[in-house]
Amino acid sequence: MRATGIVKRVDQLGRVVLPVELRRTFGIKEYDGLEIYTYKDQIILQKHELTCVFCGSRDEVTKFKEKNVCKECLSAMRQKAADNSSIFLRIT
Repeated sequence: MRATGIVKRVDQLGRVVLPVELRRTFGIKEYDGLEIYTYKDQIILQKHELTCVFCGSRDEVTKFKEKNVCKECLSAMRQKAADNSSIFLRIT
């Protein structure tokens, strides 16, 4: 962890302004989401990025039934559905 030397005060509503230098460095734009973590006595902010609910990948993530799913897991689900439908056809 690296100290920046920047000290900001919390306002009456609990807000803290992130300096523009830090926002630029971490690619944080207006209205971006930030995830808040705690570790021991630290508060950690991290830019929120969509991750796949199955594998945790951040590559090519899309919404499927209100869940974030990557392209590879979507493909695997399609294959599984196709396999299951062919089993169903053989049984009937």
